[in-house]
Amino acid sequence: MSSTKLSDRETKEQLLWVAKEMLRTNLVQGTAGNLGARLPDGNAVLTPSSLDYTDMTLEDLVVCDLDGNVLEGTRGPTTEKALHLSALRRHDNIDATMHCHAKFATMFALTRTPIPAVIEEFDVFVGGDVEVADYCTTGTDDLAAEVASRVGEKAAVLMANHGLFAVGKNPKDVLHIAALVERTAEIVWGARALGTVVPLPPEVNQTFAGYYRYGRTGKM
Repeated sequence: MSSTKLSDRETKEQLLWVAKEMLRTNLVQGTAGNLGARLPDGNAVLTPSSLDYTDMTLEDLVVCDLDGNVLEGTRGPTTEKALHLSALRRHDNIDATMHCHAKFATMFALTRTPIPAVIEEFDVFVGGDVEVADYCTTGTDDLAAEVASRVGEKAAVLMANHGLFAVGKNPKDVLHIAALVERTAEIVWGARALGTVVPLPPEVNQTFAGYYRYGRTGKM
């Protein structure tokens, strides 16, 4: 599950494409949500604050060091830059981050309900149940630290009363993970409306979640 590292420009181009795709696929509405990615030099590129994704260009992206100091760009970075930078600082195996307001995932976040890993694919790409992080106010260091502590071993966490935070090895990887979490949340919601969600056998969950951890660390 290893991947070739992207160049500086490739990372920015992919981040911009994912930002637009995030809007197109209804993971966000308007200017909500934000993205981050680690650059080859160790700094991070972030989406800017309050700019329509349809109008966003490469020149609008903002480069910061991992302490949040702006190094490149004329716009201000997302107001939730601490959320992305905290995860990148804490986890060397995370190179891209997304915060979005996907509808079904946010329903689970509002009810403080984890999204269970009841589909094998979910275990493989997410690493297990998506938990709900403790509530902290948007844009704060407390929220950033709480969310960063919940990812790494897993690729996503719900932000209580807010939305979804996903991580991956590049922006396209994160888009796939966020879309998978949203799709699974919708399936679980519908299955519960029909009756009872039957969990996978514990040994299956453990085995398939192990594939995720192996892909992240190289160790089963």
